[in-house]
Amino acid sequence: MSEELSEAVDELGARLKAYEGRAAAVAGVGKDPVNAPMIRHWCEAMGDTSPAYRGPGAIAPPTMLQVWTMGGLSGHEGRTDAYDELLGLLDESGCTSVVATDCEQEYPRPLRPGDEVTFDAVIESVSDRKTTKLGTGYFVTTRMDVRVAGELAGTHRFRILKYAPARRESQAKRPRRPRPVVNRDTSGFWEGVAEHRLLIQRCTGCGTLRHPWLPGCNACGCLDWDTVEASGEGTVYSYVVMHHPPFPAFEPPYAVGLIELAEGVRMVSNVVGVPYDKVRIGLPVRVEFRGYEDEEGALVLPVFRVVEGEG
Repeated sequence: MSEELSEAVDELGARLKAYEGRAAAVAGVGKDPVNAPMIRHWCEAMGDTSPAYRGPGAIAPPTMLQVWTMGGLSGHEGRTDAYDELLGLLDESGCTSVVATDCEQEYPRPLRPGDEVTFDAVIESVSDRKTTKLGTGYFVTTRMDVRVAGELAGTHRFRILKYAPARRESQAKRPRRPRPVVNRDTSGFWEGVAEHRLLIQRCTGCGTLRHPWLPGCNACGCLDWDTVEASGEGTVYSYVVMHHPPFPAFEPPYAVGLIELAEGVRMVSNVVGVPYDKVRIGLPVRVEFRGYEDEEGALVLPVFRVVEGEG
């Protein structure tokens, strides 16, 4: 790095650091009280059947914490200019791309239907200049404190990377297909996929089927389980069409569906066999196992093909 560039980077870093501790939102008020319909929609989308989230004495799923603070298209009146100024400064420096890297939440108190939330947010930290595979830039962390009647109900930390994209040499070979994350909790599922079998976890305590695979049962808490092989039949429960951002291994636009299997559980995968603009909710599909080969070896993934004559 040249001396001039080093000085420019140091100057930018100092300007960015000056935003640490500045408020990003002051005395924000949730657009709606915590409410049962939103809790129900969330649980249906997530496939969470915990009895704690319904009926008398219900609480909101803790991970919904940020939901009650969202401002929608109209935004929040309590938002300050500091965060936008910080992002604008990064844009001017060439860090025009952004990716969310992680989120941390703490839950000192459960939220219940009828609670009205208020919140304050602060720019907690701006990292030193970092170089990643995506490019070079800065990690920005904000912290939001969510309260009910002045009592702290939750803390939400959100971190992004604002970066200048790295220059990539053009490659003639086909981009590598991303690999699934395989760990001790999910290895059984992927072993089944490699054998062209779609396996669903079943709690041996209460018989509840579940997907994705988890170490314990959400319904009864039992840690013991076995598997059942799915028929592979299902319907499109919901879907999105991916246009942007482009991903090297995929050719946009393409449809990603939330598939409800005949057994009742849901899983996310690609919908194939019809043009992306012909995918619709309720469309019958059947699992298909596709093989891919690259320098890392063979890979088998389950996708869902529209039943012939239904597209």
